[in-house]
Amino acid sequence: MSKKKRMNRELYEAELLRLQAELVEMQEWVKATGQRIVVVFEGRDAAGKGGAIKRITEYLNPRVARIVALPAPTERERTQWYFQRYIEHLPAAGEIRLFDRSWYNRAGVERVMGYCTTEEHRRFLRQCPIFERMLIEDGILLRKYWFSVSDKEQEKRFRSRLTDPMRRWKLSPTDLESLTRWEEYSRAKDEMFVHTDIEEARWNVVESEDKRKARINMIHHLLSSIPYQHVERPELRLPERPPSTGYRRTDRALQFEVPDHAATLTEDAAPEKYVDVEDEG
Repeated sequence: MSKKKRMNRELYEAELLRLQAELVEMQEWVKATGQRIVVVFEGRDAAGKGGAIKRITEYLNPRVARIVALPAPTERERTQWYFQRYIEHLPAAGEIRLFDRSWYNRAGVERVMGYCTTEEHRRFLRQCPIFERMLIEDGILLRKYWFSVSDKEQEKRFRSRLTDPMRRWKLSPTDLESLTRWEEYSRAKDEMFVHTDIEEARWNVVESEDKRKARINMIHHLLSSIPYQHVERPELRLPERPPSTGYRRTDRALQFEVPDHAATLTEDAAPEKYVDVEDEG
């Protein structure tokens, strides 16, 4: 079987920019209509969730579209109702929330790594569909994406991160252990889908062997699933600057200025351009 060719970079960048312009249109519709959107990103480690989120938010207003990436729960949070720590991060009117991993941690890493009990896992599978139906009934537009990657591609990305100083921070002992628990994670994911792939909030699977294609496909699907419309914005005009009232700038000698490091740089001494190996394949 021949290896699939990765998406052409120029085509990818052109289509990505077009989709990002549409995301800005969607954002304006969300603000104008008071809609609330929740997008859940789940999947294997190194499957490309973070890269997709980065491209989605690149041109959006961070006060409207916020990323929710929660750390491990505190001792107090472990005693709360499981969904409680996520509820405070849900959007108000005119807001979008992008969950970089979510309440589904319980069905994945917590289940496989033994961070929760069997009873807590079973309770999650019973309560999750109820919880999500409550969100939808209250008017939240909920979208769930599972980024799927093969074991070989995941290992390849892990190996590149071991030597890539720009991505080394993405690796943790738990990430590396997922290599040895591939089938356990697969069984946990299958069981999660059985209980939580409900009609009101289906799981949308994103094939992410090629990160460029994955981002394009995921963003296009998200946009096609939201009934946004173009919102006319008020015309803005720059006002005339009023005449001076005699203000004089403080003497620069009295201020502590950042040194002009840029002036010391030369093209000959420029460092080699960073290449994202995972994107390049």
